[in-house]
Amino acid sequence: MDTMNIALPENLKSFVQNQVEMGGYSSVSEYVRELIRKDQKEKARDALEAEILKGLDSGDATPMTADDWQAIREEVKKR
Repeated sequence: MDTMNIALPENLKSFVQNQVEMGGYSSVSEYVRELIRKDQKEKARDALEAEILKGLDSGDATPMTADDWQAIREEVKKR
């Protein structure tokens, strides 16, 4: 695992240390990793929501045909 050093003002450093103590984290690193994971999940959720909205705004739904399914299968095989 790689390491990364960050500089924090005293008030943020105190906040993080308090969160570690009160939140049951074993270290500052564990707390920061959890924050990053939460941010990743939020970004993924936002991207999914944007795709859903794009689909909803794309017009009326049309029935899937056998040709549509075949095209999807061929695209998956290419990947």
